Amino acid sequence: MQMIFSAAIRRLLWNNIIAAAIIAMAVADHHRPPYGRTYETPAYHQPQAYTPAYHQPPAYGSYEQPHAYKAKPYKEIPECSKNSTGPYCLSDAEYPLYEIQDAIKTHKYGFLELYADVADLNTKNSVDRLNELVQETYLCPSETIYARPLRSINSDGKWRIIVNNVKVDYDDFTQTVRLETCQTAGKKCPLVPDCYDTKCVQKHVHHRFLVFDAYDHYFPFAIESFRLPASCACFTEAFDIEH
Repeated sequence: MQMIFSAAIRRLLWNNIIAAAIIAMAVADHHRPPYGRTYETPAYHQPQAYTPAYHQPPAYGSYEQPHAYKAKPYKEIPECSKNSTGPYCLSDAEYPLYEIQDAIKTHKYGFLELYADVADLNTKNSVDRLNELVQETYLCPSETIYARPLRSINSDGKWRIIVNNVKVDYDDFTQTVRLETCQTAGKKCPLVPDCYDTKCVQKHVHHRFLVFDAYDHYFPFAIESFRLPASCACFTEAFDIEH
């Protein structure tokens, strides 16, 4: 009787286990999505195309560079010649300083070769190498100066721009010449006795200068010759000596 009861309990437990398994499988099938079902694609917002907002560039047409040099129209006869009594200008309001400085920087080595050729020229006032002009004695009155001309007339009769008083970086480029102008050219020599027929004559020399040509864009420098006043001489006519 006890064995029959034990067998009945085991059969009941076994049936409960099977029932629980069937229930679990049914629940799982209920939550499983059916195969072949299509899902809707979520509608994402399309990003807007990014266009950077650039600021309008400033109008540079009306802006003038502070140190930009504007080349003036070339004049065969410069304005400075109107205030000069000689074939040169010692001051020049239209002197193209900035343009010369830019040209020297652009053609530095070629310029230095030419400048070295004229920088060592001897501009002493006489072969005796006098220290002061007052040591000289003249038969004709004259005015003697050491000058650095900015423009002058070359040997061909054309006005040229001379490189003078130009500073580039730490270098000063100058060209000095001695000028002696006769004050009484064509008149009698005042220190010679009247018995002699004399007159004062202006003498000239040809001096070489380094010049600047703004219209030569390949190489705007050259060495040219200039006829400048150098001394005032006393000329004596031929005469016979009476005994």
